[in-house]
Amino acid sequence: MSGLPDDPLLAELGAEFRAIAALLEESAGQASRAAAKRRIITLFRRVDGSLAQLSGLKEDIRRLVERYKQLEAEPATAPQVHHDHLGASTFMEKGWSLMSQGDHAGAIAALGRALELSPGDPQAQSLLGWAEMQSGRLDDALLTFSRVLVQEPSNALARVNVGYICLKKRVFGEAIEHLSRVIQLGNDPKATLYANYYLGLVYLERAMFSDAQSFLRQAIALGPSLVEAYYDLGRVQWLSGQQAEARATWTRGAAASRFSPWAKKCQELLDRAARGEEVLRSHSSS
Repeated sequence: MSGLPDDPLLAELGAEFRAIAALLEESAGQASRAAAKRRIITLFRRVDGSLAQLSGLKEDIRRLVERYKQLEAEPATAPQVHHDHLGASTFMEKGWSLMSQGDHAGAIAALGRALELSPGDPQAQSLLGWAEMQSGRLDDALLTFSRVLVQEPSNALARVNVGYICLKKRVFGEAIEHLSRVIQLGNDPKATLYANYYLGLVYLERAMFSDAQSFLRQAIALGPSLVEAYYDLGRVQWLSGQQAEARATWTRGAAASRFSPWAKKCQELLDRAARGEEVLRSHSSS
């Protein structure tokens, strides 16, 4: 294992790595192997977490570079851009209304008009990204949310949506980076709730069931009415061999809200399990 010898973090992680390696070489006892296993898991998670934080910092530095280039390219007296905030807010409200009605194409058109009247408005861009995401235009949504993050790196809702898009695209490493950053920011309760939920789905897709359960339980603790978290926690428990716990979780989810489609999905999995049918791992195929 190599690294910069004067970096305290790398030195500490390297020392632990060498200690575990020595432990594995020196003893073949069951107790020693179990201890080595626990230390390996802990070391892996520390390294994984550090990489996520460093990747987030690296992304922020890139934005600093881009901002510096923009400032260098701007003339001494920048031309004034007229912003019609009142008119833009009218189209934002229209876009939100159309989205709630399921008219994503109409919402995208209305929010595009809002941005014409108020260029670069972060709220309008965030709503536009959401509409694009809901309509399945993931690449467009990713670009829109990225523009928001250039202006507001601490915009947790934009970042959690970027993490969700990465999850949908199965780019799990980037999803973990963005979603972990949202939790670290901790400046938006709703974004933090969904960051935990989406991280649970990421680790479920990677078959890391212990981590998946941890994040899904945290999502339920933060948002007891998030019925989809019961649905997916039950799936993780079932796939981990905890069938009784899974049934209990789905029962709670099915009873959480009679009007929620996720409550119906929980009941469907209870029925499927009762018939002895398979419970699929992939979120999209369940």
